[in-house]
Amino acid sequence: MIQQEIKTKPWQRIVAIVVVVVMLISTFGIYIGLALGNNDPTDETGLSAEDQQRYSELMAEYQAQSAVQAQELSDKHFSDFLAFKSEVRAFNAVEANAADVSYRDLRIGDGEEVTEDFADYSAYYIGWLSDETIFDSSFDNAENPTSLSSPLPGGNMIEGWNIGIIGMRIGGVREITIPSELAYKDEERGSIPANSPLKFIVMLIPPVAEIEPSDELLELYYRMSGYVE
Repeated sequence: MIQQEIKTKPWQRIVAIVVVVVMLISTFGIYIGLALGNNDPTDETGLSAEDQQRYSELMAEYQAQSAVQAQELSDKHFSDFLAFKSEVRAFNAVEANAADVSYRDLRIGDGEEVTEDFADYSAYYIGWLSDETIFDSSFDNAENPTSLSSPLPGGNMIEGWNIGIIGMRIGGVREITIPSELAYKDEERGSIPANSPLKFIVMLIPPVAEIEPSDELLELYYRMSGYVE
């Protein structure tokens, strides 16, 4: 969860809108946009059909590499994380909204400890509402999961998440309860009603090396996005 624009699933679920604000946006931001973008800018550009075809080929290669990485990580962590799905249970929304962020460690990790400014991790997660409805997760299917999608990169999460993981260690698993004031407040986000407290099960793993798009793919992406003279 989760990230500030509540993403439905990384590379297959996380909400898909490529955002390029300025040419000086960080390369990291560009990579994330490429990985998560579903909007194809070719429709509104004057690029040649050849360039558009080349862009599609390179993007397909990039997405395939990302999918291979995600599958390798899923093979490694799926069974481990699936064991914690049974911890998803209904909870009292009124009590959760009246309290601060709270947590329950389900497993203590043996890696580096998370501090207030620490974001050097990747995470698998399950997020649910007080009625036990799973609104998002790293599973391919919340009801009958068979694999995990790419883990979330650390950083840019909702406030309650950032507070709740402090003190965790890499390799650990924690259940975090977040009042709506530290989640999405009085805003409705997708399937999350306004003023909803949230619960997450979070498993931290070492940061996953990002697959970098080729220079050619970036150059075509810039051109199609209108940021190349």
